Amino acid sequence: MGLVNKIFLKIVTAFVSIIGSLILVFCIIYLLPGDPVLSMLDPSAATPEMIANLRKELGLDQPFYIQFLNYFIGVLHGNFGQSIVNSDQVLPKILEHFPATIALTFTSAIISVVIGVTFGVLSAIYRNKWMDIVVRLIGLFGISMPTFWSGILLILIFSNFLNWFPAMGSDGWKTLVLPSLSLGFVGAGLIIRMVRNSMLEVINEQFIVTLRAKGLSERAVMYRHALRNALIPAITIIGLNIGELMAGTVVIETVFSRQGIGRIVADAIMAKDIPVIQGVVFFSAIVYVIVNLLVDLSYSLIDPRVRRAN
Repeated sequence: MGLVNKIFLKIVTAFVSIIGSLILVFCIIYLLPGDPVLSMLDPSAATPEMIANLRKELGLDQPFYIQFLNYFIGVLHGNFGQSIVNSDQVLPKILEHFPATIALTFTSAIISVVIGVTFGVLSAIYRNKWMDIVVRLIGLFGISMPTFWSGILLILIFSNFLNWFPAMGSDGWKTLVLPSLSLGFVGAGLIIRMVRNSMLEVINEQFIVTLRAKGLSERAVMYRHALRNALIPAITIIGLNIGELMAGTVVIETVFSRQGIGRIVADAIMAKDIPVIQGVVFFSAIVYVIVNLLVDLSYSLIDPRVRRAN
């Protein structure tokens, strides 16, 4: 199978995954307990006729498959529904706040990759030495620390005590530093472990011994050859980590009062605004699938063996 055919197959698989995500999200929301109509009306003043009319207006009186078909057609036309709280269109609301979330997510991803790869390589090179022990403790700390707790600690240290960065808001790069560090440090812990383990496996391979025997410097062997091969499994973790970081924005944007889609979905959950929750979750699933598609396609650029196999 040619490279173009494989890329086409991956794109089709990604599209099927998006459709599956839409079906899954809609089914979960449909099966949730509670009646969204009752949450929109005052229970003490609502009459059965008012409830029935509103349910008909929203299309909730239709069978499940009709509701799903209407929602699916609406999504194809860029209509994710409207909020039951203030009647705002869901998709424009998501797109308005998405840049703040995507900036937080990818800044956190860059931080986690830089810290994870750098410390993972150092941990492998200085195996069982004090550097390795310190790095492994940092990785364990990153994996174990809840994001809301690390966020509060960063606010106390760098905002309240040192007054270097603002504690809240989403205006300017300074407001991005603390939430990105809090979120990125958690992702770095897993990358440190993966890079360290991959590097240790690659270092013991026969081709590394051969390169050293040919007289290549240790720096060239480690960073030009060993690291490139060790990054293949790490890239998979980095791609999956994007989804974890996007999920973490719900907590971080609440802690730091940032106006992103994480904050939107948190407010929607409190208000039981089902269309907004459904729209944000499905939109996040689309972004997650696209990111993992790009990560999957990047393998052939990094690993020549994958390129030759294609």
